[in-house]
Amino acid sequence: MIHPEREYMHLNNQTRRQFLAGVGAAGSLLFASGLSTAEAAKPSGPILLEAMPGKANLLDTVKNQTSIWGYDGMVPGRLIRARQGGEVWVRIKNSLPQPTTIHWHGIRIDNAMDGVAGLTQEPVPPGETFDYRFKVPDAGTYWYHPHNLSWEQVARGLYGALIVEEPDAPDVDQDIIAIIDDWRLGEDGAIDEKSFGSIREKAHAGRLGNILSVNGKPMGQFQVRSGERIRLRLINTCNARILKLRFEELTPKVIALDGQPVPSYELDHGLVTIAPAQRVDLLIDMTGAPGITQAITEVSQSRLVAATLNYSQQPALQARTSPLELPGNGLKNPAITSARKVDLIMSGGAMGQADKMTYKGKSYDLRQLVHEHGQVWAFNGNAGMPETPLFSARTGESIAVRMVNETRWPHAMHFHGHHFKEARQGAPWRDTLLMNASETRTVYLHADNPGKWMIHCHMLEHQAGGMGTWFEVNA
Repeated sequence: MIHPEREYMHLNNQTRRQFLAGVGAAGSLLFASGLSTAEAAKPSGPILLEAMPGKANLLDTVKNQTSIWGYDGMVPGRLIRARQGGEVWVRIKNSLPQPTTIHWHGIRIDNAMDGVAGLTQEPVPPGETFDYRFKVPDAGTYWYHPHNLSWEQVARGLYGALIVEEPDAPDVDQDIIAIIDDWRLGEDGAIDEKSFGSIREKAHAGRLGNILSVNGKPMGQFQVRSGERIRLRLINTCNARILKLRFEELTPKVIALDGQPVPSYELDHGLVTIAPAQRVDLLIDMTGAPGITQAITEVSQSRLVAATLNYSQQPALQARTSPLELPGNGLKNPAITSARKVDLIMSGGAMGQADKMTYKGKSYDLRQLVHEHGQVWAFNGNAGMPETPLFSARTGESIAVRMVNETRWPHAMHFHGHHFKEARQGAPWRDTLLMNASETRTVYLHADNPGKWMIHCHMLEHQAGGMGTWFEVNA
C-alpha cells in the first residue's frame, strides 16, 4: 500500500541526488517544458482537443511509462493562448470510457460554457463532441480541466493552461509556465487506481501523491541567461496538495494572483504557498552568474528539487532596475458596507464534530451517510449539491460570504464565474481561497455574471465527499 504522507516523492530520490551533486556547478541541462501551444481559434474553426488515454514519462524512464488520460493524450494538454477581449473556441472530443466536460478555471465566462456537469451542461458522452466558445475578458493565468468525476479525471492527467495575454506585452525576456502536479504511482510507474474514490481520501487531506511533476516531467528544467527578467506562471493542478515552493538564492516578486494583477511585492524568504487550483505569477530577475544552476524546491513535507533554472554560459545582460506592474482588468469592486450577508459553514471530515447531515433532503447520521452514500462533508449541514442555491443575487448586487471552517482540515474554496476579495486594505482579487482549519474569513463579490455558478472545495476528494453548492445571479 502506498502511504504518500510518509513516502512523498520517494521515487524521485535518484533525480534529486543527481541535481544536488551539481548545484552551483557549470552544466548544460536540457530544456524540457513539456508544453505544446495552440493559439486561440479564429471564427473560421475551433481548436480540437481529444480527451484520450496516453503515456507520460513521470519517472524519467522509458521502461516504466505511466498510462494517463490527457488532452490529445498529453499531460499537460496543449497550452492555449488568447488575447484579452478575444474569443476562445474549443471542440472537445471524448475518447474516454467516462463522460467528461471542460471547465475553464478562473475565467469570467458565459455560464453555458462553464463546463459543470449537471449544472451548466450535460456531460459529454464517450464518442461525442461539444463546442466551447466564449470571450476572455481578463488577461492572466488560467487553466482548464474536467468538471465531471474530476477527482479521478484530473488525477489521471486531464488539465492544461489557458493564458490570456495583455494588449501590451510586459517587459520580460521570457514568459515561462510551470504546471505542477503530484501523482500517486507504484514503482512500476502505474497510477494507483484502487484508491480512487476511497473514503479515507475524502475524509482526510484528499488524494496526495508521491511523485511531483512540472509540465508533465519528473523535474522542470528552464534555460535562462544572467541578467534576464522572466515571468514565471505557477499553476497548482494537484488534487489536494498545498504546494510550498522556495526559490533559493533569488528574490521573486508576486505580480498576479489567480490571474488578477497585484501591486508587486517580494516573497518572504523566497517562499510561496499555492493551494490546489491557485495560480501565482512571479517576476524574477536572474541574478546568478553564467553557467550556474539554481533550484526551485518543494518543501511542504521535505526538501525536494521541483525545478531548476539553468544559466547559459553567455555573458550577463544588463539587469533592469525599473519595477514592472501589470495593468488591472477593471473588475468592479463590491459595495462592502451594503453587501448582503450569507454564511457558508463547513463541517464534517475525520475528527470533525458533525454527527448529522442532510443529503438530498433526508437527514442522516454521519456513519450512515458515509456507508450508504460516501458523503462526509457538508456546507450549512447539507452534503453534496443541494436543489436550492446558497443564495440568489440580482445582477449588480454585492454579496458578503462569511466562510467558517469548523473542520480539522484546510479547504481551497473556489467560486465559479466571479472573482472576490476580502475587505482589508489592499486585499487581492481571487477565485480560490485557502481556508485553514478553524478559520473564519469573509469574502465579497460583485454579482455581475448571470447564471448558475458552483462553489466548492478544490481539494477534489472533498468536493466528491460533499463540499459543493451553488449560487445564481439573475439577469
